[in-house]
Amino acid sequence: MALRAASSCLYRPAASTAVRNLSSKPLTRLESMRKRLEAEDAASIAASLSPSPSSPPSPSPSPKKSGALKKTREPKPKWLKAQIPQGENYVKLKETVRRLKLATVCEEAQCPNIGECWGGASGTATATIMIMGDTCTRGCSFCAVKTSRAPPKLDADEPEHVAQAVTEWGLDYVVLTSVDRDDIEDQGASHFAATVRGLKSRNPKMLVECLTPDFRGELDLVTQIATAGLDVYAHNIETVERLQRRVRDHRAGYHQSLAVLAHAKAVAPHLLTKTSLMLGVGEHEEDVIATLEDLRKIDVDVVTFGQYLRPSRRHMPVKSFVSPEAFEEWQRVAEGLGFKYVASGPLVRSSYKAGEFYLKALVEQQRGDVRLSEDGGIQLHHVRA
Repeated sequence: MALRAASSCLYRPAASTAVRNLSSKPLTRLESMRKRLEAEDAASIAASLSPSPSSPPSPSPSPKKSGALKKTREPKPKWLKAQIPQGENYVKLKETVRRLKLATVCEEAQCPNIGECWGGASGTATATIMIMGDTCTRGCSFCAVKTSRAPPKLDADEPEHVAQAVTEWGLDYVVLTSVDRDDIEDQGASHFAATVRGLKSRNPKMLVECLTPDFRGELDLVTQIATAGLDVYAHNIETVERLQRRVRDHRAGYHQSLAVLAHAKAVAPHLLTKTSLMLGVGEHEEDVIATLEDLRKIDVDVVTFGQYLRPSRRHMPVKSFVSPEAFEEWQRVAEGLGFKYVASGPLVRSSYKAGEFYLKALVEQQRGDVRLSEDGGIQLHHVRA
């Protein structure tokens, strides 16, 4: 398999030298991280002040410094350009979100597809609603959602507001996700389940996908949501096992996430289970293959691959930009392992609309409303798209 392999170590411009020179006393992990971030910020600021090609040349820096600045300023490839948010559907969704005081992961996580999905570029506007507020109790190093140890209290009216918004939009497939709420006794599981039931009570035929937290591995909380009437249970493993501590909050974990997905399928076998992997954070080919094999062992149905994009200098840097060809190869590999559906591309995210239409077909197939053609394609019956 010809994949563009990422290099084996994380690039840290001059930070390790600065840390070693501070003192002989070992630094804590937090202190080391702060020093590294300060070094990266300094390098980025220096890069932004460097002269343009039309400016008079300045003395050339040493090869070592030049390499550091080049790494820090690595431009995004042309295939990472996203559509500018615009259009009637975009304005309509944004107005409803503001009026009902809802949050969407499209905005909070700075999703690059917001213009395409909210604008309805392929005919149907979609959005992923983020419940339980816009502030997370965790601090994953890749995530743009704001964090706090004590977020605002839950809005008791939110389940009704979500149902109202979805009804106004006329959606028949909706994705719910949430922040982590470790500050609440049940971590918001009952609130999440109530939102699902509210949607289903208004429109029993509506298909509901839930992208949930891990609830610290407390499986009784997973059961609450898995049995609330949803159709697709999603939980993101985010990255390979080797990089979990580098990428995710310390309260998350590889095997904990696998347990969540396995339990959801065990208590509700009819559910489709789904997860997502970010590429470009330092993973190796063998890491990704091992992860896919672990997911298939617990019968995960759907996997998506997307490129990690750094939200700010305060987040972990991009290790590599994965080519569209490599994403296509990962799709072939995952499909060969038996996943029912794979979405793979630089701008694909876990709730990307391209997957929703196919997932809808899979759900309807299980309900007996679709059939497979002789060539394995899906033929829809009474399904709006």
